[in-house]
Amino acid sequence: MDLLKKRIQSDGLVLNDSLLKVDSFLNQQIDPVLMMKMGEEFARRFQGEPITKILTIEASGIAVSVMAGLVLKVPVVFARKKKSVTITEDIYYTKVYSFTKQESNDIIVSKQFVQEDDKVLIIDDFLANGEAAAGLANIVHQANATVIGIGIVIEKSFQPGARKLTQAGYRVESLARIGSFSNGQVNFL
Repeated sequence: MDLLKKRIQSDGLVLNDSLLKVDSFLNQQIDPVLMMKMGEEFARRFQGEPITKILTIEASGIAVSVMAGLVLKVPVVFARKKKSVTITEDIYYTKVYSFTKQESNDIIVSKQFVQEDDKVLIIDDFLANGEAAAGLANIVHQANATVIGIGIVIEKSFQPGARKLTQAGYRVESLARIGSFSNGQVNFL
């Protein structure tokens, strides 16, 4: 997606050979026009699929997921990283290791929001080692629901996440695929 790649080039900050900071438009401050374009692109890529829900993880995947949900006219569910006192019903949960934060989190989804007949599109902001997407897929499988595919905003193709997910049988659609970072620059595939 050229618009996203241009935005990464202009506003992204390469921190080292494996980290890209995009908080001026995706992770802290959100560009709603860009989010809508990305939501439309995910809807286009998964056009014709019988999607009934979108599942993401808090917080950075929510904005683009909501826009995709708007276009696809389906609800968006997000996995929480902490259990709220208002969540009293049964939950699905799994443990996810964050490459960026270098920590593990238990992620949870109330069972009422993902059910056996759901056809789920998973959307996440970054794909590095595939832990978050695999964790979300695990939640879908706990519900005996179906993963239709995994939509990724930014894939770091030099890390093993995409390969692990496709080898596990998932369709992965990434809006921007990064081959490497060199001299502070992003090299796209």
